[in-house]
Amino acid sequence: MKTEEETRRLMTGNEAIARGAFEAGCVVATSYPGTPGTEILENLATYPEVYCEWSSNEKVALEVACGASAVGSRALSAMKVVGLNVAMDPLMTFSYLGATGGLVIVVADDPGCSSSQTEQDNRLIAPFAKIPLFEPSDSQECKDYVKQAFELSEQYGIPVLLRITTRISHTKGVVILGQRMEFPPKAYVKTGNYLSTPALARKNHARLEEKLLQLEEYSNRCPQNSIEWNGGEIGVVTSGISYQHAKDVFEDGVSYLKLGLTHPPPRELIREFAAKVKNIYVIEENEPYLENQLKLLGIACIGKERLPKLYELSPEIIRNAFLSAAENKTYHVDIKAPERPPVLCPGCPHRTIFYAVSRYKDVVAANDIGCYTLGMMPPLNVTDTLICMGAGISAGIGIEKSFRKSGQKKKVFGFIGDSTFFHSGITGLIDAVWNKSSIAICILDNGTTAMTGHQAHPGTGKTITGENAPLLDIEKIVKAAGVKDENVRVVDAYNLREVEEAVKAAHDAEEVFVIIARQPCPLLKEVRKKRGNAVYQVQQDKCVHCKMCLGLGCPAIVLKEKEVSINREMCNACGLCWQVCKFDAIVRVGD
Repeated sequence: MKTEEETRRLMTGNEAIARGAFEAGCVVATSYPGTPGTEILENLATYPEVYCEWSSNEKVALEVACGASAVGSRALSAMKVVGLNVAMDPLMTFSYLGATGGLVIVVADDPGCSSSQTEQDNRLIAPFAKIPLFEPSDSQECKDYVKQAFELSEQYGIPVLLRITTRISHTKGVVILGQRMEFPPKAYVKTGNYLSTPALARKNHARLEEKLLQLEEYSNRCPQNSIEWNGGEIGVVTSGISYQHAKDVFEDGVSYLKLGLTHPPPRELIREFAAKVKNIYVIEENEPYLENQLKLLGIACIGKERLPKLYELSPEIIRNAFLSAAENKTYHVDIKAPERPPVLCPGCPHRTIFYAVSRYKDVVAANDIGCYTLGMMPPLNVTDTLICMGAGISAGIGIEKSFRKSGQKKKVFGFIGDSTFFHSGITGLIDAVWNKSSIAICILDNGTTAMTGHQAHPGTGKTITGENAPLLDIEKIVKAAGVKDENVRVVDAYNLREVEEAVKAAHDAEEVFVIIARQPCPLLKEVRKKRGNAVYQVQQDKCVHCKMCLGLGCPAIVLKEKEVSINREMCNACGLCWQVCKFDAIVRVGD
Protein backbone atom coordinates (compact mmCIF):
# COMPACT_ATOMS: atom_id res chain seq x y z
CA MET A 1 0.00 0.00 0.00
CA LYS A 2 1.47 3.33 -1.07
CA THR A 3 1.50 6.25 1.34
CA GLU A 4 -0.26 9.52 0.51
CA GLU A 5 3.13 11.11 -0.23
CA GLU A 6 3.93 8.37 -2.75
CA THR A 7 0.71 8.95 -4.66
CA ARG A 8 1.03 12.76 -4.77
CA ARG A 9 3.44 14.42 -7.20
CA LEU A 10 4.17 17.98 -8.25
CA MET A 11 3.67 17.97 -12.02
CA THR A 12 3.41 20.38 -14.91
CA GLY A 13 0.31 20.12 -17.05
CA ASN A 14 2.35 18.38 -19.76
CA GLU A 15 3.64 15.80 -17.28
CA ALA A 16 0.13 15.26 -15.93
CA ILE A 17 -1.29 14.66 -19.40
CA ALA A 18 1.37 12.03 -19.99
CA ARG A 19 0.51 10.42 -16.66
CA GLY A 20 -3.20 10.50 -17.48
CA ALA A 21 -2.61 8.78 -20.82
CA PHE A 22 -0.53 6.11 -19.10
CA GLU A 23 -3.16 5.49 -16.42
CA ALA A 24 -5.91 5.42 -19.06
CA GLY A 25 -4.29 2.47 -20.82
CA CYS A 26 -3.02 4.39 -23.85
CA VAL A 27 -1.20 2.02 -26.22
CA VAL A 28 0.08 4.35 -28.98
CA ALA A 29 1.19 7.98 -28.60
CA THR A 30 2.57 10.27 -31.30
CA SER A 31 3.76 13.83 -31.69
CA TYR A 32 6.06 16.24 -33.48
CA PRO A 33 7.98 18.38 -30.94
CA GLY A 34 6.68 21.92 -30.52
CA THR A 35 6.57 24.32 -27.58
CA PRO A 36 4.52 24.52 -25.38
CA GLY A 37 3.52 20.85 -25.69
CA THR A 38 6.84 19.06 -26.32
CA GLU A 39 7.16 17.49 -22.88
CA ILE A 40 3.93 15.47 -23.20
CA LEU A 41 5.56 12.82 -25.41
CA GLU A 42 8.94 13.15 -23.70
CA ASN A 43 7.30 12.14 -20.42
CA LEU A 44 4.98 9.55 -21.92
CA ALA A 45 7.97 7.86 -23.55
CA THR A 46 9.30 6.99 -20.08
CA TYR A 47 6.45 4.48 -19.68
CA PRO A 48 7.45 1.28 -21.55
CA GLU A 49 3.82 0.14 -21.70
CA VAL A 50 3.11 2.86 -24.29
CA TYR A 51 4.53 2.88 -27.82
CA CYS A 52 5.70 6.46 -28.43
CA GLU A 53 7.16 8.09 -31.51
CA TRP A 54 8.31 11.44 -32.77
CA SER A 55 6.54 11.44 -36.11
CA SER A 56 7.91 13.26 -39.15
CA ASN A 57 5.12 15.84 -38.84
CA GLU A 58 1.77 16.37 -37.11
CA LYS A 59 -0.29 15.03 -40.01
CA VAL A 60 1.61 11.76 -39.89
CA ALA A 61 1.39 11.73 -36.09
CA LEU A 62 -2.39 11.96 -36.11
CA GLU A 63 -2.72 9.43 -38.91
CA VAL A 64 -0.64 6.92 -36.93
CA ALA A 65 -2.90 7.47 -33.92
CA CYS A 66 -6.00 7.15 -36.11
CA GLY A 67 -4.77 3.81 -37.40
CA ALA A 68 -4.26 2.52 -33.87
CA SER A 69 -7.73 3.71 -32.86
CA ALA A 70 -9.32 2.09 -35.91
CA VAL A 71 -8.12 -1.36 -34.80
CA GLY A 72 -9.24 -0.84 -31.21
CA SER A 73 -6.25 0.56 -29.30
CA ARG A 74 -6.36 3.70 -27.18
CA ALA A 75 -4.20 6.34 -28.87
CA LEU A 76 -3.09 9.92 -28.22
CA SER A 77 -1.58 12.49 -30.55
CA ALA A 78 -0.12 15.75 -29.18
CA MET A 79 0.92 18.89 -31.02
CA LYS A 80 1.42 22.62 -30.59
CA VAL A 81 -1.00 25.32 -31.65
CA VAL A 82 -0.02 25.53 -35.33
CA GLY A 83 0.64 21.80 -35.52
CA LEU A 84 -3.10 21.23 -35.60
CA ASN A 85 -3.18 23.11 -38.91
CA VAL A 86 -0.87 20.48 -40.38
CA ALA A 87 -3.08 17.69 -39.01
CA MET A 88 -6.42 19.11 -40.17
CA ASP A 89 -6.86 16.69 -43.07
CA PRO A 90 -6.98 13.49 -40.98
CA LEU A 91 -8.80 15.28 -38.15
CA MET A 92 -11.74 16.34 -40.30
CA THR A 93 -12.07 12.93 -41.93
CA PHE A 94 -11.64 10.83 -38.79
CA SER A 95 -14.32 12.80 -36.96
CA TYR A 96 -16.72 11.36 -39.56
CA LEU A 97 -15.29 7.85 -39.34
CA GLY A 98 -15.29 7.73 -35.54
CA ALA A 99 -13.07 6.01 -33.00
CA THR A 100 -13.02 2.37 -31.94
CA GLY A 101 -10.22 2.61 -29.44
CA GLY A 102 -10.31 5.96 -27.65
CA LEU A 103 -8.57 8.73 -29.62
CA VAL A 104 -7.45 11.88 -27.80
CA ILE A 105 -5.85 14.80 -29.65
CA VAL A 106 -3.99 17.23 -27.38
CA VAL A 107 -3.32 20.71 -28.76
CA ALA A 108 -1.18 23.20 -26.83
CA ASP A 109 -2.27 26.74 -27.69
CA ASP A 110 0.03 29.69 -27.15
CA PRO A 111 -1.81 32.92 -26.22
CA GLY A 112 0.69 35.75 -26.49
CA CYS A 113 2.81 33.96 -29.12
CA SER A 114 5.53 33.09 -26.61
CA SER A 115 6.99 30.56 -29.05
CA SER A 116 4.67 30.45 -32.04
CA GLN A 117 3.91 32.39 -35.20
CA THR A 118 0.22 32.74 -34.30
CA GLU A 119 -1.95 32.71 -31.19
CA GLN A 120 -4.89 31.09 -32.95
CA ASP A 121 -7.62 29.86 -30.63
CA ASN A 122 -8.08 26.18 -31.41
CA ARG A 123 -11.29 25.97 -29.41
CA LEU A 124 -12.90 27.06 -32.68
CA ILE A 125 -11.72 23.84 -34.32
CA ALA A 126 -13.96 21.68 -32.11
CA PRO A 127 -17.30 22.90 -33.53
CA PHE A 128 -15.75 22.97 -37.01
CA ALA A 129 -14.64 19.33 -36.74
CA LYS A 130 -17.77 18.45 -34.71
CA ILE A 131 -15.87 16.78 -31.86
CA PRO A 132 -15.92 17.17 -28.06
CA LEU A 133 -13.55 19.67 -26.44
CA PHE A 134 -12.05 19.44 -22.94
CA GLU A 135 -10.25 22.37 -21.27
CA PRO A 136 -8.43 21.56 -18.01
CA SER A 137 -7.55 24.39 -15.63
CA ASP A 138 -4.76 22.78 -13.58
CA SER A 139 -2.43 19.79 -13.54
CA GLN A 140 -4.82 17.49 -11.69
CA GLU A 141 -7.51 18.19 -14.24
CA CYS A 142 -5.00 17.59 -17.05
CA LYS A 143 -4.55 14.04 -15.79
CA ASP A 144 -8.22 13.46 -15.01
CA TYR A 145 -9.56 14.97 -18.25
CA VAL A 146 -7.29 12.81 -20.41
CA LYS A 147 -8.73 9.72 -18.77
CA GLN A 148 -12.27 11.06 -19.18
CA ALA A 149 -11.56 11.96 -22.79
CA PHE A 150 -10.58 8.38 -23.59
CA GLU A 151 -13.76 7.08 -21.97
CA LEU A 152 -15.93 9.61 -23.81
CA SER A 153 -14.22 8.84 -27.10
CA GLU A 154 -15.02 5.15 -26.79
CA GLN A 155 -18.51 5.66 -25.39
CA TYR A 156 -19.60 7.80 -28.35
CA GLY A 157 -17.15 6.52 -30.96
CA ILE A 158 -15.65 9.94 -31.67
CA PRO A 159 -12.20 11.62 -31.45
CA VAL A 160 -11.85 14.07 -28.55
CA LEU A 161 -9.84 17.31 -28.53
CA LEU A 162 -8.12 18.34 -25.30
CA ARG A 163 -6.94 21.94 -25.46
CA ILE A 164 -4.34 23.39 -23.09
CA THR A 165 -2.44 26.68 -23.10
CA THR A 166 1.12 27.70 -22.29
CA ARG A 167 0.36 28.39 -18.61
CA ILE A 168 -1.36 25.05 -18.16
CA SER A 169 1.49 23.26 -19.96
CA HIS A 170 4.25 24.65 -17.78
CA THR A 171 2.64 25.49 -14.43
CA LYS A 172 3.10 22.88 -11.70
CA GLY A 173 0.44 21.58 -9.35
CA VAL A 174 -0.13 18.64 -7.06
CA VAL A 175 -1.41 15.54 -8.86
CA ILE A 176 -2.79 12.41 -7.22
CA LEU A 177 -1.47 9.38 -9.06
CA GLY A 178 -3.50 6.30 -9.93
CA GLN A 179 -2.83 2.86 -11.34
CA ARG A 180 -2.70 2.00 -15.02
CA MET A 181 -5.85 0.48 -16.44
CA GLU A 182 -5.45 -2.03 -19.24
CA PHE A 183 -7.85 -2.05 -22.18
CA PRO A 184 -6.65 -4.79 -24.54
CA PRO A 185 -7.73 -4.01 -28.10
CA LYS A 186 -10.50 -6.17 -29.46
CA ALA A 187 -9.67 -8.69 -32.14
CA TYR A 188 -9.69 -6.83 -35.42
CA VAL A 189 -12.57 -7.63 -37.74
CA LYS A 190 -12.63 -6.27 -41.30
CA THR A 191 -15.79 -4.14 -41.55
CA GLY A 192 -15.17 -1.43 -44.13
CA ASN A 193 -16.27 1.20 -41.62
CA TYR A 194 -13.02 3.12 -42.02
CA LEU A 195 -13.21 3.58 -45.78
CA SER A 196 -14.06 7.25 -46.29
CA THR A 197 -15.84 7.03 -49.61
CA PRO A 198 -18.40 9.72 -50.48
CA ALA A 199 -21.32 7.33 -49.92
CA LEU A 200 -20.07 6.34 -46.47
CA ALA A 201 -19.16 9.94 -45.63
CA ARG A 202 -22.74 11.09 -46.21
CA LYS A 203 -24.02 8.46 -43.78
CA ASN A 204 -21.27 9.22 -41.27
CA HIS A 205 -22.05 12.94 -41.32
CA ALA A 206 -25.64 12.24 -40.29
CA ARG A 207 -24.43 9.83 -37.62
CA LEU A 208 -21.97 12.45 -36.34
CA GLU A 209 -24.75 15.02 -35.90
CA GLU A 210 -26.70 12.46 -33.84
CA LYS A 211 -23.64 11.91 -31.65
CA LEU A 212 -23.35 15.64 -31.01
CA LEU A 213 -26.96 15.81 -29.79
CA GLN A 214 -26.24 12.98 -27.37
CA LEU A 215 -23.01 14.63 -26.28
CA GLU A 216 -24.82 17.87 -25.46
CA GLU A 217 -27.00 15.97 -23.02
CA TYR A 218 -23.84 14.57 -21.48
CA SER A 219 -22.28 18.05 -21.37
CA ASN A 220 -25.21 19.35 -19.29
CA ARG A 221 -24.71 16.75 -16.56
CA CYS A 222 -21.00 15.86 -16.65
CA PRO A 223 -18.80 16.62 -13.62
CA GLN A 224 -16.42 18.70 -15.76
CA ASN A 225 -19.13 21.40 -16.04
CA SER A 226 -20.24 22.70 -12.68
CA ILE A 227 -21.72 25.70 -10.86
CA GLU A 228 -19.98 27.19 -7.83
CA TRP A 229 -22.76 29.11 -6.11
CA ASN A 230 -21.72 32.08 -3.95
CA GLY A 231 -24.49 34.63 -4.54
CA GLY A 232 -26.58 36.11 -7.30
CA GLU A 233 -25.07 39.54 -7.97
CA ILE A 234 -22.20 38.50 -10.26
CA GLY A 235 -21.73 35.26 -12.18
CA VAL A 236 -18.52 34.40 -14.03
CA VAL A 237 -18.53 31.98 -16.97
CA THR A 238 -15.03 30.72 -17.67
CA SER A 239 -12.78 27.79 -18.52
CA GLY A 240 -9.14 26.68 -18.51
CA ILE A 241 -6.48 28.95 -17.02
CA SER A 242 -8.93 31.89 -17.07
CA TYR A 243 -10.80 30.19 -14.23
CA GLN A 244 -7.66 30.33 -12.07
CA HIS A 245 -7.09 34.00 -12.90
CA ALA A 246 -10.72 34.89 -12.11
CA LYS A 247 -10.52 33.12 -8.74
CA ASP A 248 -7.46 35.23 -7.93
CA VAL A 249 -9.31 38.46 -8.72
CA PHE A 250 -12.82 38.31 -7.31
CA GLU A 251 -13.71 38.29 -3.63
CA ASP A 252 -16.31 36.04 -1.99
CA GLY A 253 -19.85 36.45 -3.26
CA VAL A 254 -19.11 35.77 -6.95
CA SER A 255 -20.58 32.63 -8.49
CA TYR A 256 -18.87 30.61 -11.23
CA LEU A 257 -19.96 28.44 -14.10
CA LYS A 258 -16.75 26.48 -14.61
CA LEU A 259 -16.71 24.72 -17.95
CA GLY A 260 -14.33 21.84 -18.56
CA LEU A 261 -16.20 20.29 -21.50
CA THR A 262 -16.87 23.31 -23.68
CA HIS A 263 -18.06 21.61 -26.86
CA PRO A 264 -20.80 20.69 -27.28
CA PRO A 265 -21.80 23.61 -25.00
CA PRO A 266 -24.02 22.72 -22.01
CA ARG A 267 -26.87 25.01 -23.06
CA GLU A 268 -29.26 23.81 -20.35
CA LEU A 269 -26.66 24.37 -17.63
CA ILE A 270 -25.79 27.80 -19.04
CA ARG A 271 -29.45 28.84 -18.96
CA GLU A 272 -29.83 27.55 -15.40
CA PHE A 273 -26.81 29.58 -14.27
CA ALA A 274 -27.85 32.72 -16.14
CA ALA A 275 -31.30 32.64 -14.53
CA LYS A 276 -29.77 32.85 -11.05
CA VAL A 277 -27.35 35.77 -11.45
CA LYS A 278 -27.88 39.43 -12.18
CA ASN A 279 -24.69 40.23 -14.11
CA ILE A 280 -22.63 37.77 -16.16
CA TYR A 281 -18.95 38.21 -16.92
CA VAL A 282 -17.38 35.89 -19.50
CA ILE A 283 -13.66 35.58 -18.86
CA GLU A 284 -11.61 33.83 -21.53
CA GLU A 285 -8.41 34.33 -23.52
CA ASN A 286 -8.33 35.26 -27.21
CA GLU A 287 -11.58 34.60 -29.10
CA PRO A 288 -15.07 35.21 -27.61
CA TYR A 289 -15.78 31.49 -27.86
CA LEU A 290 -17.84 31.09 -24.67
CA GLU A 291 -19.25 34.59 -24.98
CA ASN A 292 -20.70 33.82 -28.39
CA GLN A 293 -22.33 30.67 -27.02
CA LEU A 294 -24.15 32.72 -24.40
CA LYS A 295 -25.22 35.39 -26.87
CA LEU A 296 -26.57 32.75 -29.27
CA LEU A 297 -28.81 31.70 -26.37
CA GLY A 298 -30.01 35.31 -25.97
CA ILE A 299 -28.15 35.76 -22.68
CA ALA A 300 -26.77 39.22 -21.98
CA CYS A 301 -23.16 39.15 -20.80
CA ILE A 302 -20.01 41.26 -20.62
CA GLY A 303 -16.83 39.90 -22.15
CA LYS A 304 -14.65 41.17 -24.96
CA GLU A 305 -15.93 44.73 -24.71
CA ARG A 306 -13.75 44.87 -21.59
CA LEU A 307 -11.22 42.11 -22.15
CA PRO A 308 -8.67 42.04 -24.98
CA LYS A 309 -8.79 39.46 -27.75
CA LEU A 310 -4.99 39.59 -27.91
CA TYR A 311 -2.34 37.84 -25.83
CA GLU A 312 -2.55 36.10 -22.47
CA LEU A 313 -4.89 37.17 -19.71
CA SER A 314 -3.57 37.90 -16.22
CA PRO A 315 -5.20 38.73 -12.90
CA GLU A 316 -4.12 42.34 -13.39
CA ILE A 317 -5.87 42.62 -16.78
CA ILE A 318 -9.05 41.13 -15.32
CA ARG A 319 -8.94 43.45 -12.29
CA ASN A 320 -8.58 46.50 -14.49
CA ALA A 321 -11.45 45.29 -16.69
CA PHE A 322 -14.05 44.46 -14.04
CA LEU A 323 -13.19 46.07 -10.69
CA SER A 324 -13.50 49.67 -9.60
CA ALA A 325 -10.45 51.63 -8.49
CA ALA A 326 -11.40 51.04 -4.83
CA GLU A 327 -11.63 47.28 -5.36
CA ASN A 328 -8.56 46.96 -7.57
CA LYS A 329 -5.83 45.82 -5.19
CA THR A 330 -3.03 45.40 -7.70
CA TYR A 331 0.55 45.13 -6.54
CA HIS A 332 3.25 46.54 -8.80
CA VAL A 333 6.92 45.60 -8.96
CA ASP A 334 9.21 48.38 -10.16
CA ILE A 335 12.06 46.06 -11.15
CA LYS A 336 11.87 44.73 -14.70
CA ALA A 337 13.88 41.91 -16.19
CA PRO A 338 16.26 43.12 -18.91
CA GLU A 339 15.06 42.55 -22.45
CA ARG A 340 16.72 39.70 -24.30
CA PRO A 341 16.16 39.79 -28.05
CA PRO A 342 16.14 36.42 -29.80
CA VAL A 343 19.54 35.62 -31.26
CA LEU A 344 21.53 32.67 -32.59
CA CYS A 345 23.46 31.08 -29.74
CA PRO A 346 27.24 31.54 -29.47
CA GLY A 347 28.84 28.92 -31.67
CA CYS A 348 25.65 28.20 -33.63
CA PRO A 349 26.72 26.55 -36.92
CA HIS A 350 23.91 28.37 -38.76
CA ARG A 351 25.66 31.72 -38.31
CA THR A 352 28.34 31.01 -40.93
CA ILE A 353 26.02 30.57 -43.91
CA PHE A 354 23.86 33.55 -42.95
CA TYR A 355 27.02 35.65 -42.69
CA ALA A 356 28.17 34.47 -46.12
CA VAL A 357 24.79 35.11 -47.75
CA SER A 358 24.51 38.55 -46.13
CA ARG A 359 27.45 39.71 -48.28
CA TYR A 360 25.21 39.55 -51.37
CA LYS A 361 22.92 42.55 -51.76
CA ASP A 362 20.73 41.02 -54.47
CA VAL A 363 19.53 38.10 -52.30
CA VAL A 364 15.93 37.68 -51.19
CA ALA A 365 15.57 34.97 -48.57
CA ALA A 366 12.66 32.76 -47.50
CA ASN A 367 13.16 31.30 -44.04
CA ASP A 368 11.56 28.53 -42.02
CA ILE A 369 10.54 27.74 -38.43
CA GLY A 370 13.40 26.82 -36.11
CA CYS A 371 16.71 28.13 -34.77
CA TYR A 372 17.68 29.31 -38.28
CA THR A 373 14.71 31.70 -38.15
CA LEU A 374 17.06 33.88 -36.10
CA GLY A 375 19.11 34.63 -39.19
CA MET A 376 16.61 37.45 -39.57
CA MET A 377 18.09 39.33 -36.62
CA PRO A 378 20.64 42.13 -37.04
CA PRO A 379 23.42 42.37 -37.97
CA LEU A 380 22.83 39.36 -40.27
CA ASN A 381 19.35 40.43 -41.51
CA VAL A 382 18.98 37.49 -43.88
CA THR A 383 15.23 36.92 -44.06
CA ASP A 384 12.43 38.37 -46.15
CA THR A 385 9.61 35.89 -45.47
CA LEU A 386 8.78 33.58 -42.57
CA ILE A 387 5.44 31.77 -42.91
CA CYS A 388 5.32 28.21 -41.62
CA MET A 389 7.09 24.85 -41.57
CA GLY A 390 8.30 24.01 -45.07
CA ALA A 391 7.73 27.47 -46.54
CA GLY A 392 11.45 28.20 -46.40
CA ILE A 393 11.52 26.28 -49.67
CA SER A 394 8.03 26.58 -51.15
CA ALA A 395 7.57 30.32 -50.51
CA GLY A 396 11.01 30.81 -52.02
CA ILE A 397 9.80 29.10 -55.20
CA GLY A 398 6.94 31.59 -55.45
CA ILE A 399 9.30 34.53 -54.90
CA GLU A 400 11.69 33.25 -57.57
CA LYS A 401 8.92 32.66 -60.11
CA SER A 402 7.51 36.13 -59.44
CA PHE A 403 10.89 37.78 -59.99
CA ARG A 404 11.41 35.79 -63.19
CA LYS A 405 8.05 36.87 -64.60
CA SER A 406 8.60 40.52 -63.70
CA GLY A 407 12.18 40.56 -64.97
CA GLN A 408 13.72 41.51 -61.62
CA LYS A 409 17.34 40.42 -61.22
CA LYS A 410 17.23 38.91 -57.76
CA LYS A 411 18.64 35.66 -56.38
CA VAL A 412 16.37 33.70 -54.06
CA PHE A 413 17.72 31.62 -51.19
CA GLY A 414 15.59 29.35 -49.04
CA PHE A 415 16.64 28.26 -45.55
CA ILE A 416 15.38 25.19 -43.71
CA GLY A 417 16.63 22.95 -40.89
CA ASP A 418 17.21 19.21 -40.84
CA SER A 419 14.18 18.32 -38.70
CA THR A 420 12.01 20.76 -40.63
CA PHE A 421 13.23 19.31 -43.92
CA PHE A 422 11.86 15.92 -42.86
CA HIS A 423 8.71 17.59 -41.49
CA SER A 424 7.58 19.37 -44.65
CA GLY A 425 10.56 20.40 -46.76
CA ILE A 426 10.84 17.36 -49.02
CA THR A 427 7.63 18.12 -50.91
CA GLY A 428 8.77 21.71 -51.50
CA LEU A 429 12.10 20.44 -52.82
CA ILE A 430 10.29 18.11 -55.23
CA ASP A 431 8.16 21.04 -56.40
CA ALA A 432 11.29 23.16 -56.99
CA VAL A 433 12.89 20.46 -59.15
CA TRP A 434 9.70 19.58 -61.02
CA ASN A 435 8.84 23.18 -61.84
CA LYS A 436 12.40 24.13 -62.81
CA SER A 437 13.05 26.69 -60.11
CA SER A 438 16.47 28.30 -59.75
CA ILE A 439 16.18 28.69 -55.97
CA ALA A 440 19.23 28.07 -53.78
CA ILE A 441 18.14 25.85 -50.89
CA CYS A 442 20.23 25.80 -47.70
CA ILE A 443 19.53 22.84 -45.42
CA LEU A 444 21.12 23.65 -42.07
CA ASP A 445 21.82 20.28 -40.47
CA ASN A 446 22.73 20.51 -36.79
CA GLY A 447 21.80 16.91 -36.04
CA THR A 448 18.77 17.52 -33.83
CA THR A 449 15.47 19.34 -33.38
CA ALA A 450 17.28 22.06 -31.48
CA MET A 451 14.83 24.88 -30.75
CA THR A 452 12.37 22.63 -28.89
CA GLY A 453 15.05 20.94 -26.78
CA HIS A 454 17.11 18.50 -28.86
CA GLN A 455 14.57 15.86 -29.86
CA ALA A 456 15.36 13.07 -32.31
CA HIS A 457 14.24 13.08 -35.95
CA PRO A 458 14.70 10.72 -38.93
CA GLY A 459 18.20 12.08 -39.56
CA THR A 460 19.54 11.41 -36.07
CA GLY A 461 19.49 7.60 -36.11
CA LYS A 462 17.64 7.52 -32.78
CA THR A 463 14.01 7.14 -31.67
CA ILE A 464 12.26 9.05 -28.89
CA THR A 465 13.41 6.39 -26.40
CA GLY A 466 17.04 6.55 -27.56
CA GLU A 467 16.99 3.28 -29.47
CA ASN A 468 19.08 2.98 -32.61
CA ALA A 469 17.10 3.51 -35.80
CA PRO A 470 17.83 3.80 -39.54
CA LEU A 471 19.49 7.13 -40.28
CA LEU A 472 17.99 8.89 -43.28
CA ASP A 473 20.63 10.67 -45.36
CA ILE A 474 19.56 14.17 -46.42
CA GLU A 475 22.07 14.27 -49.28
CA LYS A 476 20.72 11.04 -50.77
CA ILE A 477 17.12 12.27 -50.40
CA VAL A 478 18.00 15.53 -52.16
CA LYS A 479 19.58 13.70 -55.07
CA ALA A 480 16.72 11.19 -55.21
CA ALA A 481 14.34 14.15 -55.53
CA GLY A 482 16.09 15.07 -58.78
CA VAL A 483 18.73 17.64 -57.82
CA LYS A 484 21.81 17.07 -60.00
CA ASP A 485 24.94 15.79 -58.27
CA GLU A 486 26.94 18.86 -59.31
CA ASN A 487 24.28 21.09 -57.72
CA VAL A 488 24.55 19.52 -54.27
CA ARG A 489 27.26 20.80 -51.94
CA VAL A 490 27.84 19.38 -48.45
CA VAL A 491 29.96 21.74 -46.35
CA ASP A 492 31.42 22.06 -42.88
CA ALA A 493 29.30 24.80 -41.34
CA TYR A 494 32.30 26.06 -39.32
CA ASN A 495 34.56 26.40 -42.39
CA LEU A 496 33.91 29.93 -43.61
CA ARG A 497 35.87 29.59 -46.86
CA GLU A 498 34.10 26.35 -47.76
CA VAL A 499 30.72 27.89 -47.01
CA GLU A 500 31.49 31.05 -48.98
CA GLU A 501 32.52 29.00 -52.04
CA ALA A 502 29.28 26.99 -51.85
CA VAL A 503 27.19 30.13 -51.46
CA LYS A 504 28.86 31.68 -54.53
CA ALA A 505 28.17 28.53 -56.57
CA ALA A 506 24.55 28.53 -55.39
CA HIS A 507 24.19 32.24 -56.13
CA ASP A 508 25.43 31.80 -59.69
CA ALA A 509 23.46 28.62 -60.44
CA GLU A 510 20.50 28.71 -62.83
CA GLU A 511 18.95 25.48 -61.52
CA VAL A 512 17.95 24.20 -58.09
CA PHE A 513 21.10 24.23 -55.99
CA VAL A 514 21.24 22.70 -52.51
CA ILE A 515 23.79 23.43 -49.80
CA ILE A 516 23.79 21.06 -46.82
CA ALA A 517 25.71 22.78 -44.00
CA ARG A 518 26.63 20.33 -41.25
CA GLN A 519 27.84 20.79 -37.70
CA PRO A 520 26.09 19.59 -34.53
CA CYS A 521 24.34 22.01 -32.21
CA PRO A 522 27.00 23.23 -29.75
CA LEU A 523 24.56 22.87 -26.84
CA LEU A 524 24.31 19.08 -27.20
CA LYS A 525 25.88 17.44 -24.14
CA GLU A 526 28.26 15.26 -26.13
CA VAL A 527 29.42 18.27 -28.16
CA ARG A 528 30.04 20.36 -25.05
CA LYS A 529 31.98 17.50 -23.48
CA LYS A 530 34.14 17.04 -26.58
CA ARG A 531 34.87 20.78 -26.74
CA GLY A 532 36.22 20.80 -23.18
CA ASN A 533 37.57 24.16 -21.98
CA ALA A 534 38.42 25.57 -25.40
CA VAL A 535 37.41 29.19 -26.04
CA TYR A 536 38.56 32.11 -28.17
CA GLN A 537 39.85 35.40 -26.83
CA VAL A 538 40.90 38.79 -28.21
CA GLN A 539 44.53 39.90 -27.95
CA GLN A 540 44.04 43.56 -27.26
CA ASP A 541 47.52 44.56 -28.45
CA LYS A 542 46.70 43.25 -31.94
CA CYS A 543 43.06 44.40 -32.18
CA VAL A 544 42.64 47.40 -34.49
CA HIS A 545 38.95 47.87 -33.67
CA CYS A 546 37.80 47.12 -37.22
CA LYS A 547 34.67 45.48 -35.71
CA MET A 548 34.46 42.80 -38.39
CA CYS A 549 33.81 40.21 -35.67
CA LEU A 550 30.83 42.22 -34.41
CA GLY A 551 29.22 41.74 -37.80
CA LEU A 552 28.70 38.07 -36.93
CA GLY A 553 26.07 38.93 -34.34
CA CYS A 554 27.56 36.50 -31.83
CA PRO A 555 26.33 37.32 -28.31
CA ALA A 556 29.66 36.17 -26.85
CA ILE A 557 31.48 39.02 -28.63
CA VAL A 558 31.12 42.22 -26.62
CA LEU A 559 31.97 45.85 -27.37
CA LYS A 560 32.46 47.87 -24.21
CA GLU A 561 34.10 51.29 -24.09
CA LYS A 562 35.54 50.78 -27.60
CA GLU A 563 37.18 47.49 -26.60
CA VAL A 564 36.09 44.22 -28.17
CA SER A 565 36.25 41.13 -25.98
CA ILE A 566 34.86 37.60 -25.92
CA ASN A 567 32.89 36.36 -22.93
CA ARG A 568 34.62 33.06 -22.15
CA GLU A 569 31.56 31.79 -20.25
CA MET A 570 29.46 32.10 -23.42
CA CYS A 571 32.01 31.15 -26.07
CA ASN A 572 31.41 27.77 -27.70
CA ALA A 573 34.69 27.79 -29.65
CA CYS A 574 33.24 27.65 -33.17
CA GLY A 575 36.15 29.69 -34.53
CA LEU A 576 34.13 31.87 -36.88
CA CYS A 577 35.38 35.07 -35.25
CA TRP A 578 38.96 33.85 -35.70
CA GLN A 579 38.27 33.28 -39.40
CA VAL A 580 36.89 36.78 -40.06
CA CYS A 581 39.64 38.58 -38.13
CA LYS A 582 42.27 39.77 -40.62
CA PHE A 583 44.77 40.90 -38.00
CA ASP A 584 45.32 37.65 -36.05
CA ALA A 585 43.93 39.36 -32.96
CA ILE A 586 41.73 36.39 -31.99
CA VAL A 587 43.29 33.16 -30.70
CA ARG A 588 42.04 29.84 -29.38
CA VAL A 589 42.98 28.96 -25.80
CA GLY A 590 42.15 26.32 -23.21
CA ASP A 591 42.71 23.15 -25.29
